[in-house]
Amino acid sequence: VRLVESGGGLVQAGGSLRLSCLASGRTFSSYGMGWFRQTPGKEPEFVAAVDWKTDSAWYGDSVKGRFTISRDNSKSTCDLQMNLLRPEDTAVYYCAVDPFFQQFTAESTQWKNWYYRGQRTQVTVSS
Repeated sequence: VRLVESGGGLVQAGGSLRLSCLASGRTFSSYGMGWFRQTPGKEPEFVAAVDWKTDSAWYGDSVKGRFTISRDNSKSTCDLQMNLLRPEDTAVYYCAVDPFFQQFTAESTQWKNWYYRGQRTQVTVSS
């Protein structure tokens, strides 16, 4: 599975950005697609995930109400709409796929469980 992110950049606080992840290669009968972010010296933080089959979505506490994850089966893309951005949202963002995803659990927020990962995209929010 190959994942390619796009849409990162520089934005002022309060602004919006939309990240997109294009998936290609092997497909699975059910899987989860998600976004993580990472700042220097820290472990990747769970941002959001979507069940590819049911379109159910989950969010990290720090982004609830501001970010929206969506997927488009026809295009094999997963987007992350980020609104009301804050300086603390500054990070590199990764798209990821969990090919064993069945239901969302606490384990789903762990980076180690997301087997396929994109190359990352930088998001910088200025104050």
